[in-house]
Amino acid sequence: MNRMGNAAAAAGAAGVGAAALAGLGYGLIQVEAKLARKIVGQPFDGAPDDDGVYGAAPGAPLELVVLGDSSAAGMGADNRYQTIGAILATGLAAMTGRPVNLTNEAVIGAESSDLDRQLALALARTDRVDAAVVLIGANDVTHRIDRASAVRSLERTVRHLRALRIEVVVGTCPDLGTVEPIPFPLSSLLRRWSRELAAAQTIAVVEAGARTVSIGDLLGPEFAASPADMFSQDRFHPSPAGYARVASAILPTLCAALGVWEAADGTTATRDTETTDREASAAPVRTVSEAADAAVRAGGTEVAPVDGDRPGPRDRLAVLLRRRRATTPEAPAAAVGANPSAD
Repeated sequence: MNRMGNAAAAAGAAGVGAAALAGLGYGLIQVEAKLARKIVGQPFDGAPDDDGVYGAAPGAPLELVVLGDSSAAGMGADNRYQTIGAILATGLAAMTGRPVNLTNEAVIGAESSDLDRQLALALARTDRVDAAVVLIGANDVTHRIDRASAVRSLERTVRHLRALRIEVVVGTCPDLGTVEPIPFPLSSLLRRWSRELAAAQTIAVVEAGARTVSIGDLLGPEFAASPADMFSQDRFHPSPAGYARVASAILPTLCAALGVWEAADGTTATRDTETTDREASAAPVRTVSEAADAAVRAGGTEVAPVDGDRPGPRDRLAVLLRRRRATTPEAPAAAVGANPSAD
């Protein structure tokens, strides 16, 4: 953890000028955040309850847990089938030919420190878990939570999950500088803070044996072109189309983690043969810190650990992947295979 903290500190220490700007930024947040709140539309009362079984195939369901903040909860979605969790569960059911039971313990407004509590609640509700998806970080940035503390909380949760042999995919902190209502220079500061947290999250998660997908500015270009389509009425949270965009980036990594992702050449990885996945073998291999820095600059990039003996965690290697994006079902299609009793 000290290595991760040192790397995160090194990434964030861009010189005395940057430190001074960060100090100025805290004051700017107090002033400009008030302006941003006036510009941003009315907030939602909550998020749809998307717990339940997705997919109509017979057999025992895969167990998927979602943890995190309002984006993980689905704030801004019109109905339960439009959340990231529901889209992932529906897509995973289609890829595996098995039903998927979704347990979503994400909380609107949550910071990384809330993940332990969310995980405890999720584990109390299901006997076993096959995979967990975590989306966290935005509130740590806006609430100015100490970065090292936030990353320690995330790392602790990921290590707990991996100790239980649960596959984990973390969607790292989004680039808050892409949110249109936030004025300059606050938007520039939020972009830098978001990227620094995302890079530190990636280092910690990969060293804990899990995978990350950079959310970054994934919605940036689409928001600029079609803000009414990609963001919800509050102009801050994603719309159903925005959630589908994020889920489409996470789904291939989730499937690969579970050994059911079809590579571009038509081969399918399994738990026993995943290391022979040609996409992974052809991907750039870098140190974890180098991979983390590259990923935050390209939304939708997966960073995964490289197995094998290494001199030590400091020298641990990671692969960078931009997997062929799976086609995610639209909301009405997602509802077809859902279990009505879960409503």
